[in-house]
Amino acid sequence: MAEHKTSIGGQALMEGIMMKGPKVTAAAVRRPDGEIEIKKEDTKKNPVAKIPVLRGIWGFLDSLVGGYNWLMYSADIAMQGAEPDKLEEWLKKHFGKKGSDLMLMVAGVLGGMLALVLFMVLPTMITGIVDRFIPLGSFKAVMEGAVKLAIFFFYMWGVTFVEDVKRLFMYHGAEHKTIACYEAGEELIVENVRRHSRFHPRCGTSFLFIVVIVSIIIFSFVPWTSTMGRVGLKLLLLPVVVGIAYEILKFTGRHENRCTKLLASPGMFFQKFTTKEPDDDMIEVAIEAMKAVIPQSREEDKW
Repeated sequence: MAEHKTSIGGQALMEGIMMKGPKVTAAAVRRPDGEIEIKKEDTKKNPVAKIPVLRGIWGFLDSLVGGYNWLMYSADIAMQGAEPDKLEEWLKKHFGKKGSDLMLMVAGVLGGMLALVLFMVLPTMITGIVDRFIPLGSFKAVMEGAVKLAIFFFYMWGVTFVEDVKRLFMYHGAEHKTIACYEAGEELIVENVRRHSRFHPRCGTSFLFIVVIVSIIIFSFVPWTSTMGRVGLKLLLLPVVVGIAYEILKFTGRHENRCTKLLASPGMFFQKFTTKEPDDDMIEVAIEAMKAVIPQSREEDKW
């Protein structure tokens, strides 16, 4: 059987995995008592699914909002019965049951702001400072791009030392292995899934790396009027960058040749940081999430 390339994709959650199929999106989360809880909902239709660039922008925004909601859901399930810390107790006292949701929302906002500072503001500031002492001329954009790539690399490397993030990356690995097993046409059982690679060419990590590269190219045409002025223009152009990056990912996912393999190789490399080998319990969770979203016809989820 020829390998089937699926459009089904997922996201690692707290003690669980979300899988998004063409018709159904589902999350499977391991409860503290060891049982797996599954939640399903209809997959939102993409109103611009056939319009290049725009479909990537819509998909990115949808994944941000949807991914956050599923992460909140998994946190509620995975943390059932856990002893709250002092901050959680204070939030519960003042905000009731919504205290935990508020804490996760604040964490999400702060995480988004950190990403903007690290990848949009900091490279421009560092380049501007260097240019004061060593005039870079036309190489300013090259310098900015090199700084952005360095930050991306060290960020990916650094978060692997956080224990909770390690576990999240193990679930990420389980997600990839399960999708690969399904694409190979094999039965979705732990023994089969375990044999497959945790690296997948159509991964969010690969997409993020493509976003970084495309942003370097497009932002090289943005004038250096001032640091904050440049950052503002970059923010305005960010949707365009995301849309183009999605089209590149879609192209490399549909074709297999030397060119596409070369384009996909950096993203595959960074998956060494963002995926880890899962244990069998994690694979079981991934299988349950996958089974919940597989359509009746394999043509329905064709990439």
